Amino acid sequence: MTAAALRRFVDDLPDEGSYSLWMAPLAGEARFAHNDEAQHYAASTMKLALVIAAYCEADAGRLDLDQPVAIRNEFRSASGSGQFAIDAAEDEDPEPWRRLGSEAALRWLCHRALVRSSNLATNLVFEAVGPEAITRVLHKVGAAGSRVERGIEDAAARAAGLDNLVTARDLGRTLQFLATGQLADRDSCEEILSILRAQQFNDAIPRGLPADVTVAHKSGWVDGIAHDAAVIYAADSLPFVFVMCTTSGLSASAAVELIAGGASASWSERSPGQRRDLAAPS
Repeated sequence: MTAAALRRFVDDLPDEGSYSLWMAPLAGEARFAHNDEAQHYAASTMKLALVIAAYCEADAGRLDLDQPVAIRNEFRSASGSGQFAIDAAEDEDPEPWRRLGSEAALRWLCHRALVRSSNLATNLVFEAVGPEAITRVLHKVGAAGSRVERGIEDAAARAAGLDNLVTARDLGRTLQFLATGQLADRDSCEEILSILRAQQFNDAIPRGLPADVTVAHKSGWVDGIAHDAAVIYAADSLPFVFVMCTTSGLSASAAVELIAGGASASWSERSPGQRRDLAAPS
C-alpha cells in the first residue's frame, strides 16, 4: 500500500506550523508516518498515559481504583515549590467541581479525565499515581520523545522545566499496546478502551469518519495546539491506529477540521478484514 491519500493530504498541509501523522495496524510498524517524532506540547493527551498508569499501578497492587479520594482544588506543585489551584472556567467537565468537599472513587476520576477531559480529575489522579508510574508506561511502549512531569496548570513546575510532551509516534504506540492488551491486565486495557470509546469530544478524528465507525480516542487542545489519537474499528476492516498532532497558528476550529481531514485520508488507506475489538499481542 502506498498510502497515496495520506501523502496527498500531507502535501497540502499549511506551510506554517508543525504537523505530525502516524497510522499503523494494531500490531507492527507504521504504514504511514510524517514528522512523527516531532515533539508537541501534550495538552490533554497526557491524560491517556496518566490513566493507563493508574490502572497499571492497580494491577500491580500498589493502588486501589475504588479508594475514595477527597475532591479539592489544591495541589502540590511537581516543582516541590508550594501549592497551586486550577481555574474552573478552563475545565470542560463540571461534574467533579460539583463534588468539591466530598469524595469520589479514583476509578471515577480516571473516567472523567478521559471521557470529558476533566482537569480537576486529572490533577487528583496525577497526585495519586505520580510521574514515575507514568514514565514506566512510556518506557514500556518505547515512547522516547514523550514525558508527563506535571499536572494541569502547574505554572511553577513548568517554569522549572517540567513539562508534558508527546509525539505522534509515541501516542500511536501507546494505543497499539493498549488495544492489544500489552500495557496492563487485559480486563484493565478493555476498560480503558471502553472509556475512550465513550469520549464526548468528537469533533476531530471521528468527524472525518463514517458515522457507524467506532472510535476509541483521546484528543487535546489549547491555544495553538490540537491533537487526536485513536483506535479505529469498522465492520469491513481490521482495526488501526491513527494519530495527528498539530502545533500552529490555526484557529481551534480550523485545526480540528484539518485533523478530521487527515482521519478521512487514513480511512481510505484501511486494510480489509474482520473487526476485532482486541487483537492478539504480536
